[in-house]
Amino acid sequence: MRKEQHHKGWNEIKTNDSWAIFKIMGEFVNGFEKMSKIGPCVSIFGSARTKPDNKYYKLSENIAKSIVDAGYGVITGGGPGIMEAGNKGAHLAGGTSVGLNIDLPFEQHDNPYIDNDKSLDFDYFFVRKVMFVKYSQGFVVMPGGFGTLDELFEAITLIQTHKIGKFPIILVGTDFWEGLMEWVKKTLLDSFGNISPKDLDLIHLVDTEEEVIAILDSFYKNSELSPNF
Repeated sequence: MRKEQHHKGWNEIKTNDSWAIFKIMGEFVNGFEKMSKIGPCVSIFGSARTKPDNKYYKLSENIAKSIVDAGYGVITGGGPGIMEAGNKGAHLAGGTSVGLNIDLPFEQHDNPYIDNDKSLDFDYFFVRKVMFVKYSQGFVVMPGGFGTLDELFEAITLIQTHKIGKFPIILVGTDFWEGLMEWVKKTLLDSFGNISPKDLDLIHLVDTEEEVIAILDSFYKNSELSPNF
């Protein structure tokens, strides 16, 4: 009897997995349809826990304004903290402000600075991450936690393995990022040889919005902007 119940439960799980494909497909279709209309955008990543009085909140807001002034829209994860600052800067500058929201048990809630027709909700992290990579012309990575590091290293991996086209990855905040980059260079590159020197070519470490825009302008000066898949 127990064996039969076990098999029944396992079969129900497999059936639920199969039906989940349609929900996943729906998220991809909805995301592709909406994101394909937004135009060239730059994604801003960073901690949801960053408060408005933090220097990186204000810097993110200013970077977003400068990105809009340079002719791009802004994409964030749609939540509070650095994400809110990015959407706020884009909104105040009159530019495209996109939020790719995800339902989480803590931290995440929609911020009020996302364009009404450009707020997308996701249940699956992996679908949401595809949207960031496919429709971004650059990543601006502010100080953050595990989620920020996840987005950063996924982008580096996809570029390294030639699964997507190259785009600038800009780390903002020397005091936050230099320890990690030093470890990457000394340990991954020099000591163990687990990466190649060219893998670091598109990673830039900066501290100001002017440097962010200069890197984007330099990279795309003679390029046609397009999605990366």
